[in-house]
Amino acid sequence: MNLHIVILVAYALAMIVIGLVLGRAVKGSSGFFVANRQLGPGLLASTLLAANIGAGSTVGATGIGYTSGVAAWWWVGSAGLGSIALAFWIGPAMRRVAARHDLKTVGDYLEFRYSASVRGLVSLLLWVGSIFILAAQIFAMGTILDAVAHIPTALGCLIGGLVITVYFAAGGLATAARVNVLQLAVKLGGFAIAVPLAVASVGGWDVLSRVTSADPGYWSFWRVGPPGLMYLALFTPPFIVSPGLLQKVFGARDDRAVRIGVGINAMGLLVFAAVPAILGVVARSRFPDLAVPETALAMVLVYVLPPLLGAVGLAAVFSAEISAADASLFMLTTSLSQDLYKRFLNPTASDRRVLFVARATTVVAASLGVMLAIVLGSVVNALSIFYTLLGVSLFVPIIAGLYMPSASTADVTASIVCGVLAALAIQFGSEQHLLAGMTPALAGLLSAALAFLVAHALGSRGRDAARRPTT
Repeated sequence: MNLHIVILVAYALAMIVIGLVLGRAVKGSSGFFVANRQLGPGLLASTLLAANIGAGSTVGATGIGYTSGVAAWWWVGSAGLGSIALAFWIGPAMRRVAARHDLKTVGDYLEFRYSASVRGLVSLLLWVGSIFILAAQIFAMGTILDAVAHIPTALGCLIGGLVITVYFAAGGLATAARVNVLQLAVKLGGFAIAVPLAVASVGGWDVLSRVTSADPGYWSFWRVGPPGLMYLALFTPPFIVSPGLLQKVFGARDDRAVRIGVGINAMGLLVFAAVPAILGVVARSRFPDLAVPETALAMVLVYVLPPLLGAVGLAAVFSAEISAADASLFMLTTSLSQDLYKRFLNPTASDRRVLFVARATTVVAASLGVMLAIVLGSVVNALSIFYTLLGVSLFVPIIAGLYMPSASTADVTASIVCGVLAALAIQFGSEQHLLAGMTPALAGLLSAALAFLVAHALGSRGRDAARRPTT
């Protein structure tokens, strides 16, 4: 057994043990869903940053850096920009509403602000979308194990799915937030070591700057893309309104914890965005003919760095996938157990019963994620579908809910339906996933906003007419 495998196995076992031990203290759904609203700035920053540096930010973005160069920065950088808005604008406002009315999920908020039908519609959409992001994290774990030990990717996906299922099912957010502290330390330390050594291995920055590819925009940071500025439409809105992030904000102690914790997460993402872009260029320099670009990161860590340091780097990547996967499970379990089961199927369910359903959902969702990971076989494809659905279905309802008191159920339902249909039409109806230069995410957002404005204007006219005196 090589050193890389020894370290990864030891690390995975440590995650399972820590999760099981911490999970013993979680007895109710409040601890599982919102950590009893006791997360301070440090824990909040750690759990958010650990979740946000996942398969897309590492394996996927490095693959983009390999094929398309420095514009890969926008994959993670756009998420950082969205997190700034979450820290200082949306997050504190949502936390106050959640704390005042004891809301545990974004679905709770949507019903409180609009209606049960909006809650149900969004919950179903998010359940479908979240399976895709979970599949992406699990697939990334499979590629790491394949590169390190030549374990078939499908088997690697099964192993990764088992690890996250055991430790997350034990305690939900209360457990994950504390495990994420260790995961974050491992991933940041590992990449801090890996990047300078990888650059040195190709002869330094001067040599790296002369790397070329078939893509003429390889060194164009401001390219429209994708990859490039188009990622702003794909990633910025979801990182403002993502249920997985907002529900962690619901667990914050106060507004100060939100501003500091989410703000640290945003700064971390903006800095980290350079890491996969650089490692992708390093991989292009050392391995110019990779058949699968998403193996670029594993190739650098296994074959470019010294064995011990490469093993630390792999542990960092594995940690990234695990922490992001538990964030996906968080969305799935809360969406089904609280927003669908408790609200629609069994409103009289006891707290203990809801907690049981949440843990059972973890097992089922992880199993579905493993199967989908094997079928899709791509990190970027799976994540793109998820973030598109997330942005077009939630951005308008949450912003309007906070800042437009007159927004109605009919307005946001029109927004959700039109946004999702427009995005899916371009995603699956266009070979290049583009229409008039617009990506599915951008077209979906514009359609959602337009549908909301039209429905709101028509509804306002109808309400005015109803109030008009008759003669």
